[in-house]
Amino acid sequence: QVQLVESGGGLVQTGGSLRLSCAASGRTFNSYAMGWFRQGPGKEREFVAAISRSGGSTNYADSEKGRFTISRDDAKNTVYLQMNSLKPEDTAVYYCAADHTIAVYTLPYKYDYWGQGTQVTVSS
Repeated sequence: QVQLVESGGGLVQTGGSLRLSCAASGRTFNSYAMGWFRQGPGKEREFVAAISRSGGSTNYADSEKGRFTISRDDAKNTVYLQMNSLKPEDTAVYYCAADHTIAVYTLPYKYDYWGQGTQVTVSS
């Protein structure tokens, strides 16, 4: 089992940047593919980015390609989401998730473990 704790959210102006972190407990972090999802007000949870357990494969939602970068540091049991050129529509609670698989999924139900989320607010 793995526990996930997100951090790094906050208030930023349009065009600004934030880096989210997700710290995982446990000694088998490198056996989990990791994903970032977000849920805006009145919206369903949506896929943002994911990275394979080896770090060799990544996947991004179309709207995030070129602006967001997912990475992982297995020595620190942490996955990151670097977000640049932020827009008001990026405002949401951002969640990290873990899946004990070699695949890189975009669907929330594929992930077994979830953090509690961190709020990102982008002002116009």
